[in-house]
Amino acid sequence: MDLNACRSEVRRKAWELPFLAEPRELAALRRLIGLRLRQWGIPHVIDAAAICVTELVSNVIRHVGELTPTTLTVSMNGTFLRLDVQDPDARALPTLLAAGPDAEGGRGMALVDAAADRWGVILRADSKVTWCELATGLTAPDGHVPTPGVTRAEALIGLYGSVRHPTDPPRTRLSVAMAEESAIAVITDLLLWLRAHGCDPDEALDRAQGNGEVAT
Repeated sequence: MDLNACRSEVRRKAWELPFLAEPRELAALRRLIGLRLRQWGIPHVIDAAAICVTELVSNVIRHVGELTPTTLTVSMNGTFLRLDVQDPDARALPTLLAAGPDAEGGRGMALVDAAADRWGVILRADSKVTWCELATGLTAPDGHVPTPGVTRAEALIGLYGSVRHPTDPPRTRLSVAMAEESAIAVITDLLLWLRAHGCDPDEALDRAQGNGEVAT
């Protein structure tokens, strides 16, 4: 088995959110982005994605108008996270400006340009889409970031599944739900092992949680 291969597929289905562009929506959009990207296993791009969404929507508010019907789409383009903001004005185009230090505006697209790996505008007959893409470090669109701990855990989960179900045919790919069940079984048996050997499972969990927080 290739220990570097991702055996658990992460489903990252594109999602779309229509809303009316206004300043008070920005905090809610950032929260939703954070929740979604944690679910997708890419929390390390939350800050950059939040900056991009904030500036793209602020651009709509500033140059098209408050309460403009707007749609945010979050998807994957290969291993890149893609953010699309659509509004109904094909004339007010975002522009990358070299704003001076005392300028009160003009920094929006400069922030997007700095946070994202690439961005652009798609013009349509009655609307435009301003998009940007961020590198995630994923090795595949349905894979995970190959940190050593995650890679070791993936190998252990695959091995443990074959031990628990020796009569089942070997699987090269697992759904996240299947892998989660195996991970829970691993944790349960390890806690039973600790208890059987006179160790404190609660203390072990606290120490593991502390290690996890340091790792993140």
